Amino acid sequence: MTTELTEITVIGGDKTGLIARVTTLLFERDINIEDLDQAVRDGLFRMSMRVDTGEMSCERDELREALSELGRELGVEIQVRFPSDRETRRIAVCVTKESHCLEALMEAASADGELDVEISAVISNRGTLRDVVEPTDIPFYDIGDGKGSPDEDRMLDILAEHDVDLIVLARYMRILGPKIVFRYEDRIINIHPSLLPSFPGAAAYRQAKEEGVRIAGVTAHYVTTDLDQGPIITQRAFDVPDDALIDEIKARGQPLEAEALLEAVELHLDDAVAVHRGRTSLRDGADPDDYQLGLSSTAQDANPTEPVDDDLDLSETPGIADD
Repeated sequence: MTTELTEITVIGGDKTGLIARVTTLLFERDINIEDLDQAVRDGLFRMSMRVDTGEMSCERDELREALSELGRELGVEIQVRFPSDRETRRIAVCVTKESHCLEALMEAASADGELDVEISAVISNRGTLRDVVEPTDIPFYDIGDGKGSPDEDRMLDILAEHDVDLIVLARYMRILGPKIVFRYEDRIINIHPSLLPSFPGAAAYRQAKEEGVRIAGVTAHYVTTDLDQGPIITQRAFDVPDDALIDEIKARGQPLEAEALLEAVELHLDDAVAVHRGRTSLRDGADPDDYQLGLSSTAQDANPTEPVDDDLDLSETPGIADD
């Protein structure tokens, strides 16, 4: 796989010159910025960078302290994650009422499971799934107010306490606010019960039923502050029988929700997927045969590989740009 890059995240109030101060500090220490992204939402500024620290002219602790001191001066929070920091492979799973994705993750993270990962915490906005988690050694946190509204400050404390590397939303039925999303940029994975970008938001299976689709599916994606619009990682599709009831559609979709979510987590932990301009792609060195990503091999074999019209010129087809 390619050389792993150090992640630096800046969170706080939007200030003039903030980006220049951080990037100058890195330049002075011979640190090359490979990727930089910034955003402001609800008055909260976020900047995330992936940088090459392989030839930096200081020690790791010196860089951490310099960035921490700069953060105190500017009144912002600066986080640094070196590649070796991610060897802990700790995840937090967020849930509400549905257990199928949680149970699949717990099985995959067990001693005989397929994921080399530790589930450090299960966080919920309701106490419904406490009985599923309590027989294990995994701590369960109910951060809801009794009506399902979560305390996100408490969630942040839990995530920090367990030094979480990845947050997995396993049918967590609440929207995460910028204070969490910005701090865990490209480290939050959600499973949504539709083939995004179709049918975002709540009641996706019902939306599919009402629109009369013949093919439905599920999508695992990175979470952004825009609802169900984050970079897509994996998808699964299934046939919808004529006049299928919503419960029948859900019964077909739920096993695929768990399957797509597990593969997305595996891709992330393997550092096999990269995010660029809102899209994901396999990194150089990642073997596409190791992951399904979308359709099964059987379905792929059934796909046509050539246009019906052998003389079709895409550059002259209305609505298709010549790339």
